[in-house]
Amino acid sequence: MVLPKIIQGGMGVGVSSWRLARAVSSVGQLGVVSGTALDQVMARRLQDGDPGGHNRRAFDHFPFPAMAKRVWDKFYIPGGKAPDQSYIRTPQHRKDNPRELQEYCIVGNFVEVFLAKEGHSNPVGINYLEKIQIPHLPSAYGAMLAGVDVVIMGAGIPVRLPGVLDALARNEAATYPLYVVGAGPDDDTLMHFDPRDYIEGEAPALTRPLCLPIIASNTLAVTLLKKSNGRVDGFVIEGPTAGGHNAPPRGKMQLDANGEPIYGERDVVDLAKMRELGVPFWLAGGFGSAEKLNEALATGAAGIQVGTPFAFCEESGLMDGYKQAVLQSDPKLRTDPVASPTGFPFKVVQLENTVSHAPTYSERPRICDLGYLREAYKTPEGEIGFRCAGEPVTVFEAKGGNPEDTTGRLCLCNGLMANIGHGQVRAAGRHHEPGLITAGDDVATVKRFLKPGQTSYTAADVIQTLLGGA
Repeated sequence: MVLPKIIQGGMGVGVSSWRLARAVSSVGQLGVVSGTALDQVMARRLQDGDPGGHNRRAFDHFPFPAMAKRVWDKFYIPGGKAPDQSYIRTPQHRKDNPRELQEYCIVGNFVEVFLAKEGHSNPVGINYLEKIQIPHLPSAYGAMLAGVDVVIMGAGIPVRLPGVLDALARNEAATYPLYVVGAGPDDDTLMHFDPRDYIEGEAPALTRPLCLPIIASNTLAVTLLKKSNGRVDGFVIEGPTAGGHNAPPRGKMQLDANGEPIYGERDVVDLAKMRELGVPFWLAGGFGSAEKLNEALATGAAGIQVGTPFAFCEESGLMDGYKQAVLQSDPKLRTDPVASPTGFPFKVVQLENTVSHAPTYSERPRICDLGYLREAYKTPEGEIGFRCAGEPVTVFEAKGGNPEDTTGRLCLCNGLMANIGHGQVRAAGRHHEPGLITAGDDVATVKRFLKPGQTSYTAADVIQTLLGGA
């Protein structure tokens, strides 16, 4: 595989959609789909009637027809659901997922990668969050069934990911440890997935994709190279100006006058030491310009990862209304230290009629019904329970959570689904989930991609600008 100069970031839930990834890969750079909550995204697209018939086309190419039929029959609504009708939710994930939920993950990831790869022969990647551990095994297998070329993973330390990709490429059983608060060394926290339980007919021939963890320190890079249970093929080095979740500052968390985390010299990756590791790396976070690409190449990087400029282009999954709200204004961005239930700092664009708009969000009932960011914990009875700092405070406290941890927390799962037009409808159509827009510091300058007289721009426009003079 020829290493790309530009990796398009895997953003949000469905923002880095198959349309965006396909547009980027079609012109020779690495398009990346977001692998977050693809079981839910697929289910809601089908309930909206599969506009354009794209999912139907991907389902028809899925290698296990009986599984595809079960999933299609479960969610597809001809013509789409009524606007005031709620979406059917997929079950919340738990350590030992039921077969149906595993199948939703397999099919959902296959569909997204298949559509991203359709119509060209260039590589396509998928991005996962290590924090959302439970779907990893069936999701990665589904993506590999569609021929995904690169797996990128951030928000954690994925030392077990390389071995998982090795095993799944052989259609063999794989395991992944679930982090459980309060669990001891003798507790069973290992998740299991065996492709042979799902294969219909002969096992498909699969190719092991490249493994690119996202890191924010030299120490983490060395740890992954030394302790991973398989080959790490390179790194994406992400700085705190990137969108979405950021790595916390090293050392004690300190906030500035605006209540945002303070990053210092300890949070800067030593690129000379990275070069000594002998694996390719890409720089991310504020690198969305030709000058920054040249700067990255001069340091020995293979290139850059860029997210924010692509998030507001025509092909991204973000709703057009949100794109225009950003492109026609001077949006403010806040790195919120407590917004995410994960505890990681999270960047939020301050827009009206979104989660970040206090009057809008205050009207939302406190509820956690998707649960991708829930924390696993050991119950007093020795079982594995789940809690989320975004759920009702009394419920969180009853599960042993510290009520102080709920202050300022937002429901990222539902907000990010609303960003792409799949927000849940509640109270018999009276309440629609508000969106939650995240972006990197580059959001302040995305209007530079607009041509004179135009109100939108394409992924190709972004790439052309980034490669100009590179």
